[in-house]
Amino acid sequence: MQAHELLKQLRIPELSEVRDYFRSLSTNTLLGMGAFTAVTAYWFATRPKALKPPCDLRMQSVELPGGEFARRGAVLNGGPLLSHFYEDAKTIYEFFHRGLRESKNGPCLGSRKPKQPYEWLSYSEVIERAENLGSAFLHKGHSKDREPYIGIFSQNRPEWTISELACYTYSLISVPLYDTLGTEAIGYILEKACISTVVCDVPEKAKLLLDCVSGRQHTVKTLILIENFAADLVSRAQQCGIDIISLKDAEVNKPQIPPQPDDLAIICFTSGTTGNPKGAMLTHRNIVSNSSAFIYVTKVNTVSNNSPIITQLQMHLAIQFVTIFNHSLRDSHLVSPLVLQASCPIGPQDVHISYLPLAHMFERVVQGVILMHGARIGYFQGDIRILMDDLTTLKPTVFPVVPRLLNRMFDKIYGQANSPLKRHILEFAFRRKENEMKSGIMRRDSVWDKIIFKKVQASVGGHVRMMLTGAAPISAPVLTFLRAALGCQTYLDIHCSGCVFTVCVCSLPEMNYYAAKGEGEVCVRGPNVFKGYLKDPEKTKEALDEDGWVHTGDIGKWLPNGTLKIVDRKKHIFKLAQGEYIAPEKIENIYIRSEAVAQTFVHGDSLQACLVAIIVPDPDFLPGWAKKRGIEGSYEELCKNKEVKKAILEDIVKLGKESGLKSFEQVKDIALHTEMFSIQNGLLTPTLKAKRADLRNHFRKLIDELYSNIKM
Repeated sequence: MQAHELLKQLRIPELSEVRDYFRSLSTNTLLGMGAFTAVTAYWFATRPKALKPPCDLRMQSVELPGGEFARRGAVLNGGPLLSHFYEDAKTIYEFFHRGLRESKNGPCLGSRKPKQPYEWLSYSEVIERAENLGSAFLHKGHSKDREPYIGIFSQNRPEWTISELACYTYSLISVPLYDTLGTEAIGYILEKACISTVVCDVPEKAKLLLDCVSGRQHTVKTLILIENFAADLVSRAQQCGIDIISLKDAEVNKPQIPPQPDDLAIICFTSGTTGNPKGAMLTHRNIVSNSSAFIYVTKVNTVSNNSPIITQLQMHLAIQFVTIFNHSLRDSHLVSPLVLQASCPIGPQDVHISYLPLAHMFERVVQGVILMHGARIGYFQGDIRILMDDLTTLKPTVFPVVPRLLNRMFDKIYGQANSPLKRHILEFAFRRKENEMKSGIMRRDSVWDKIIFKKVQASVGGHVRMMLTGAAPISAPVLTFLRAALGCQTYLDIHCSGCVFTVCVCSLPEMNYYAAKGEGEVCVRGPNVFKGYLKDPEKTKEALDEDGWVHTGDIGKWLPNGTLKIVDRKKHIFKLAQGEYIAPEKIENIYIRSEAVAQTFVHGDSLQACLVAIIVPDPDFLPGWAKKRGIEGSYEELCKNKEVKKAILEDIVKLGKESGLKSFEQVKDIALHTEMFSIQNGLLTPTLKAKRADLRNHFRKLIDELYSNIKM
């Protein structure tokens, strides 16, 4: 009986009763209810959705049988390593032709003159010009089996990519050159690869090449210049036995000779911190497999094909395994978390800004992915100082960066928050977005984006939905902040983790690393591994063992969640007088976390019992940092101030202690230097790695003074 009465009380109202109820309400009440209903419905339809991880985050790699302590990324779900993603794109040559179909012959390569819009070549125009230039190479005696190497000595521009495609159209091999190598290294490469034809962009580079070969035996016969040149350059070249012709005059036409996946595509010469450059031999399969891993992560692990999420990926480490540049990546993960990775597939609607050197593999792999999907590449004007103007004109959706650029962006944003109130508002907005990111929400349409971060996003064109970074380590605070400010999902070195190679660690007893403990030298094997060094069997044997494992020189440690952390470097270790092993790069990457420090060079040797360091203070942060400690003056004055030096030494030693450095790994004294280490002054390689031998020689007097003042 009680149940019956309850049901009567809970009965569904009749339609007439509902109608009468709403008629009894006032107009304002009805409008309010309607507005509330509309807002609620809009919120449910548009609310940000958390991303879903593509694998179990508690175990992101899987150990393989065989006793080699080798692991492979769990993201593949037990599938085979990727050698290609699309059946119709197994070579770089096929990338272009797939792009032609995907874009329906849309715009391909673009360039601009100052204060002008971008002008575009279509896919068919690019392919036609490449066929004509490649025919000219054949006319000059090049073929797959005879003189297959073509030098490309140019800044990023459409003709660079056309020249590369010209090589692939006729199964030839491109050999990029770059002026920061220096004349000796360029001359060595020309001789090592027996290069007879070089495509140059400007007369200045042609003159540099002539300087490289002048007065010595050489193989160069033809220089093809992209831009106009004078008669005196032709005369000088003729004295060296070299013909100079324009790119336009070089183009003829012959039938295509497409390459096979296992044909060599590129000889990528390392910049090298010591000795002569080494030419890493890369096949089409090597590069295609690397590109395929990028596509796998951005396309297969989907949340929604129409997701507005911006994704940032880092490709650097995998590319290093292709080219074996052995860059160290302190405090980064090799098989890094694929946490919250959204679908961000490339398509014909995408636009890529090309300014990072095409002579290096990072930019080349990115471009390969862009072109095979029918997207566009816009080249910068050639001056990095006006890159922001190119960005706002081009409005790219894909923006590759290097940590150095991200650090500058970070410094500039915080530099503009020049009062305590502005800094508080900026940090408050960042914390709100950071909280969203921690819950898996990535977006750029929040109230904080509209009020605080809109200008930051507009500075890179306002349309960026994917960023990629590599070439060096970057601090977690900078990466997290920019991820929030730009709306970018960011992970370190993950795009091909376990997709195209298997990873193992090999014991190094002399450094107290043992594979059984999950520690040792990182070794990789897979379809993206290079084929060795050009005409250098000794160096090839050092890098590649008989089982096909590449010994990278990086020291890794497997973490409990299946990710691999790079913790050390084999190559640059040295002993102190007491016999302790020192890995200076590990220490340097801890010290540069200090706000006051921009660059550092840690030095020690077997004749000394302690370490010293050369520190370049950060010119943007040092004045404010010193002012907090009651010290004022110009940058140069502060660098000469003993109290500033003492404060910086205390700060970096504190960081070292917090990071677990042993007492013998801490520096005992430092010297402050005002000039940044750079490519121009010969202290960094073109890939921004420290030339340790050159740094040691450059600062020898200063180092000796530091040791003479230390009382042990």
